[in-house]
Amino acid sequence: MTPIRTRALTALALALTGSAGLTACGGDGSDSAAPSAAGYADGKTFTIDVSSDPGALDPQGSVVSTLYGMTQFAYDNLVATGKDGTILPQLAKSWTVEGTTVTFTIKDGVTCSDGTPFTAQTVVDNITYVENPDNKSPFLGVFIPAGATATASGSTVTVKLAAPAPFVLNSFASLPMVCDGGMKNRASLKAGVSGTGPYVLTEAVPSDHYTYEVRKGYTWGPGGATTAETGMPARVIFKVVANETTSANELLAGTINAVQIVGPDADRLAKAGLKSADTQAVIGEQWYNHADGHATADPAVRMALTQGVDLKQLQVALTSGKGLPATQLAALPPAACTGDAVTGNVPSFDAAAAGAALDAAGWAKGPDGIRVKDGKKLSLTLIYPNSLGTGGGAAAELAVAAWKAVGIEVKATQQTQTEASGVVFGTGAWDIVWLPLAVSTPDQVMPFVSGPAAPKGTNFSAIDNPDYLAAATKAMKANGAEGCKDWFAAEQALYKAADMVPFANSPIPTFLKGATLDVIGSIVPTSIRMLG
Repeated sequence: MTPIRTRALTALALALTGSAGLTACGGDGSDSAAPSAAGYADGKTFTIDVSSDPGALDPQGSVVSTLYGMTQFAYDNLVATGKDGTILPQLAKSWTVEGTTVTFTIKDGVTCSDGTPFTAQTVVDNITYVENPDNKSPFLGVFIPAGATATASGSTVTVKLAAPAPFVLNSFASLPMVCDGGMKNRASLKAGVSGTGPYVLTEAVPSDHYTYEVRKGYTWGPGGATTAETGMPARVIFKVVANETTSANELLAGTINAVQIVGPDADRLAKAGLKSADTQAVIGEQWYNHADGHATADPAVRMALTQGVDLKQLQVALTSGKGLPATQLAALPPAACTGDAVTGNVPSFDAAAAGAALDAAGWAKGPDGIRVKDGKKLSLTLIYPNSLGTGGGAAAELAVAAWKAVGIEVKATQQTQTEASGVVFGTGAWDIVWLPLAVSTPDQVMPFVSGPAAPKGTNFSAIDNPDYLAAATKAMKANGAEGCKDWFAAEQALYKAADMVPFANSPIPTFLKGATLDVIGSIVPTSIRMLG
């Protein structure tokens, strides 16, 4: 996949926290019953199934969650986010934030996978690359504020922000740093790596598997983590397996060590006694294409699509009965803001009101029950990623039937994460998409719901909501969580206008066999331990 402007959280995170949405930072899960070092084994291979191919491997070219998760193995960030939200040292040993000036002091002795040193100037080159709109990096405006500039002096990087950024360190905790070799030869990153991470890619077979080998002498991981710990896998293999049932069977048979399962197979694995590292995420978000030429550009159509389906039932179907109603967009733990911005602000289920809204907008029912306006049928497309599991298909069937009852014809199509990303950020050939953002700070949501529309920007739905922008702009001037009230007001403006609708939260389990690990947004590579 060529780098498209997929500015994430990860999140779109098109994958849940590593499996079904756009990814950013955050998330917290671990195996609480991990054994002591005496129970670990060295020299083993850790194999994990992923639901779709990552596409091109450039770590700054896409935020498809499969790629984001794999990126953590070969690349590092300046800082990391701990389980409790604490900012930890990674490539940077220290930092300061004073107004619109941020400084990072880079650790001594950090080397790239090709043996060359990683320097402060390398950081500056990365920031300059992402900030250049010609490079169409999805990280611009999400993991690094637009308009930032950077300079290097010795081991210190000074970043000048164009405006206050309330969660700037959280953002830099998700910006992977590319080494000089990759910066000079960007094409080499499509199927290779050039990073400082704990592993290096040794084999890439697209749509089949990717193999990484551990790096000796790695000592600059999150909080000082190293690859010298007992039980660290010598090799990591990502296998591309689209079918959840197949992956569940492989885990039970012991041919793999980990897989995220969001559908009914999760019950089977839990009943078999397999442990899991879980994290909470928003997995149900309904987005509408506001761009000209789409029926969903009509506010009456968006309102009818929102009121015409029972979102509670949609939540139950999507999460196989295990989920909860959504409460906010930036919900990935450790979330910067906590509370409920959704309840009471999303238009409630009312099929009669949905029909009345369409009547008033001139969409009249035709002889087949499907509405027509100016000779054009109200016929739409719904895209949902295969990473939503079997629950995605069940929820899609429910929604299609509900919309047909109010006179809207919808064709639902399941796609891989990479395919869906290409459509929503590239061709624009969609009307409705279920695409969860896996983000933990509300400022990371902002580029997805305001600003330039795709393909020039990250605002893939082409949303233009002045009330959202006014509240978000006010929140951006506050210091961190002090702006949460305004961030919630901004989100509520989106929901009340039916510009987009979050409808389901769910625990996302990474089931394990023969290994333990932590999940903080995605799997933490240096936390993996193989059992003896």
